Amino acid sequence: MSGEEFTDEELEEIRRRRMAELQRASSGEQRRARAQQQVEVQKQSILRQILTPEARQRLTNIKMVRPEFAEQLELQLMQLAQSGKVNLPISDQQLKEALARMQSQRREIQIRRQ
Repeated sequence: MSGEEFTDEELEEIRRRRMAELQRASSGEQRRARAQQQVEVQKQSILRQILTPEARQRLTNIKMVRPEFAEQLELQLMQLAQSGKVNLPISDQQLKEALARMQSQRREIQIRRQ
């Protein structure tokens, strides 16, 4: 016999263990995905309450082009609404102004090397 050879029973046991590991990993991923989906549903519900339909549409358009930026914007809008620093619902014009502020801050932070 060369190397390690397994009996059918040993191979079956290895397969069973591997399947159990895969199932545990899969169920953990499913739980994380469900939790993430619940957070997203709650976030969208809050945004529906604090944004006008036009502002929500603009945010959706931004999300398609720049998802990371849109995520930051959503968090900032929810914080503003929660702190009471802005009149609700947030209009499309107010959203544009917030975007302009975020863009100007972003430009100031960029560092160029030559």
